[in-house]
Amino acid sequence: MDGDYRLFARIVESGSLSAAGRAMGLSPAMISKRLARLEARLGTTLVTRTTRRLALTEAGERFHADVQAILAAVEDAEARASGHDGQVAGPLRVSAPTSFGRLHVAPFLTTFLEAHPRLTMELNLSDDFTDLLGDRTDLAIRITTEVGAGLAARRLATSRRILCAAPAYLSRHPAPADIDALPDHHMLAAVGQLPWRLTRRDGRSSTVDGRSRVRTNSSEVVRELAIAGSGIALRSLWDVNSDLAAGRLVRVLPEWEGAADVGIYAVTPRRPWPLAAAVAFSDFLAALYAMPPWEHHGS
Repeated sequence: MDGDYRLFARIVESGSLSAAGRAMGLSPAMISKRLARLEARLGTTLVTRTTRRLALTEAGERFHADVQAILAAVEDAEARASGHDGQVAGPLRVSAPTSFGRLHVAPFLTTFLEAHPRLTMELNLSDDFTDLLGDRTDLAIRITTEVGAGLAARRLATSRRILCAAPAYLSRHPAPADIDALPDHHMLAAVGQLPWRLTRRDGRSSTVDGRSRVRTNSSEVVRELAIAGSGIALRSLWDVNSDLAAGRLVRVLPEWEGAADVGIYAVTPRRPWPLAAAVAFSDFLAALYAMPPWEHHGS
């Protein structure tokens, strides 16, 4: 039975019967036969073929999540029996927002991987929403106000957001004296980032709406536009702390910040047995961001 579980996990990982067969040294016909046998035993269809690849059914998604947990538990048991107790092994698939992953995940992966030499890792960077089950992701880093139901989430840090602009912009357009003057300026935001929900140190809150001077789906483009002097942006400290320190950007209305309910989370599928590699990486990130490096400047 364990062999069929591993075969099913490999089919999902590979995305096709032929690719799974190549990885396991079996013919596509044999892979198909064993998959059919597993589905017959379970009394349900696990995968359907589309024009491009295999797709998991709803039952297949649930079964795949359970199988991953079972195989992870088996790997842990084998590690303990073989004297490798505590060594995280196997593949780990992680997704993160593009800028955050580039700045605050990728530079630290070597340290994590050296601590877990039996682990292999896949890191996907995208600003699109990640469907953990559909995309076969073990852990996603999300920067959000709330995490969807059915997922396990660990808050790693608060994402402080500040208003900022380039000195060149402020030399042409004097900084707003109060929050009500902000819409009179050129605002910079990616699609979906307006309106801005802001809070002041004394507890007052304000919502500022408007149109971005440039329409873009990229937060990195917004940052570059702000540095180039195109307008005022609401940016996360983790994104612009080095620019603030170097003087490429300066704070605007420093008594105001983005609402404090935006957090940085490690999100995983909810499983009976958490994937050991995902737990290890979540622990690593929690320790890394316990004193966020991006808070060193511009606070």
